[in-house]
Amino acid sequence: PYVLVTPNETRRKKLQQSKLSFAKKELDDLEQWKIEHKPGPITLVPQRLGGNESEAQVRQNQQMILMQSKYQKKHKREEYVKAKKAAEEAEILKKKAIQREKAERLEVKKRQEEMQRREMFLEDQKHKTNELLNRLDVGLPKSDSCQIANPGPESTAWKRSHAYKQALREDESRRLEEMKQEQQKKAELMEFKQKQEDETRTRALKNEQRRVNNAFLDRLQNKIQPNNIYHPGYTG
Repeated sequence: PYVLVTPNETRRKKLQQSKLSFAKKELDDLEQWKIEHKPGPITLVPQRLGGNESEAQVRQNQQMILMQSKYQKKHKREEYVKAKKAAEEAEILKKKAIQREKAERLEVKKRQEEMQRREMFLEDQKHKTNELLNRLDVGLPKSDSCQIANPGPESTAWKRSHAYKQALREDESRRLEEMKQEQQKKAELMEFKQKQEDETRTRALKNEQRRVNNAFLDRLQNKIQPNNIYHPGYTG
């Protein structure tokens, strides 16, 4: 079971009116507080603004700063292109040096193979000559087998054969020695040339590295300098 209480309309109206009157009073108090605490007029001492420079001077300074910024950007771009080009040239020189070294090693190998073929040819020729001379010596009398008072034509032929054999041996030895000396001179000359090329390449790389370092230091110094430097010769 429950009890239903009928609302009192008169009491409700009084409560609503009291709430409205209270809210209105709060708003009136707020407006009164704003009026009482309203800030007064601001009084400042007259003074000149904008610095000690005229408008024309300020515009001229702005133009100079803009021109300098354009010049610095152009300078940085040129330095970047130069550094990139120098790096590419150094890489090309390095590749050329590698290819040159390969070609020189191949040339040395070819000369060594040619020298070995010539030595083998001379050895074969010497062997065949010795065989021929040995066959000729078979039919000739030995000098210690018999003593001939008056040497005959056979003894003379043996002497000629022996002298010819000795001359051939001496000539082959001389040519072989000359070939060895020539090969040694070529090797020394090639080594000297390689040493000079290595020194030249090392000196070029050092100069390029020094140039890149100097360019970097110049760019660093330009960054450190104040931005109000004017370049009268620069036209943008």
